[in-house]
Amino acid sequence: MDSMFKIAEASANFILYFMGFLSIASFAIIAERFLTLSKLGAKSKELEKKFRDVIETQSPEKVALLTQYQDAVEGRALNYGLNHIHKNNSSAGLDELFSSFKSIEKPKLEGNLYILGTIASNAPYIGLLGTVMGIMKAFNDLGNSPGQGNEVVMSGIAHALVSTAVGLALAIPAVIAFNFFQKKVSLILNNIDASKDLCMLYSKTKKGV
Repeated sequence: MDSMFKIAEASANFILYFMGFLSIASFAIIAERFLTLSKLGAKSKELEKKFRDVIETQSPEKVALLTQYQDAVEGRALNYGLNHIHKNNSSAGLDELFSSFKSIEKPKLEGNLYILGTIASNAPYIGLLGTVMGIMKAFNDLGNSPGQGNEVVMSGIAHALVSTAVGLALAIPAVIAFNFFQKKVSLILNNIDASKDLCMLYSKTKKGV
């Protein structure tokens, strides 16, 4: 039994250090994705306005002009689509081309978001585990120091609850950031689908369909 309490004491301290490491990893991922997706998102919004202009003016011939936006993911997708149409003189296979393009680009857009999602969903449980271990240590200290009474227990429990607080403080911004970045990725992927539709429109207009 004594060895179990020693493990609990060591685990409580280790969990705090581990959550400190997770905090650094979490904020590093948030900073990296924020810079990357903000840059891509700005270019995506600019190209999205051009898409709207094509739709509102009903001018499919303007689609070819949008291939100059090679800095945007959607611009590269549009370029590949139009090249495919010109090379094959047909839109056949365009769905497969864009599906493959999305499959390649999606992991790049998401980056390490799966790690951030894992931290967000598990940090509270890790903190709770640290709290349980800390409470076990507190009651063990009480048993070894019967003369000090409630002071030992309250001090130990207060220290143990720090793990829960740290776990929640780690999880909350991670959840918010994860959902925010997933929304940005979804918008870019939706714009890739819009690029495919514009390519189809361009192909049909070119044929006079």
